[in-house]
Amino acid sequence: MKFINIGYGNMIAVERIIAIASPESAPIKRLIQDSKDAGRVIDVTCGRKTRAVVITDSDHVILSMLQAETIANRLDSDDTLDEADDTDEN
Repeated sequence: MKFINIGYGNMIAVERIIAIASPESAPIKRLIQDSKDAGRVIDVTCGRKTRAVVITDSDHVILSMLQAETIANRLDSDDTLDEADDTDEN
């Protein structure tokens, strides 16, 4: 399973991402509020301004302080971590 860093050492599974959006539009703001009401928001901004909203296949909404473009670039590059990278080969 591949993971990407979405800020402050927080990781998300690449296979679970459906969309990455900017939090500025009214529909995304409604989505965030509805998800907060339902208890499906994961806020990893550490008190910073939300700059990207990651929507997962489990209907969770993850708020990140990184720009949406930055997260998308990390998906396209080799900045992903493989679960197997964490194992010792001794």
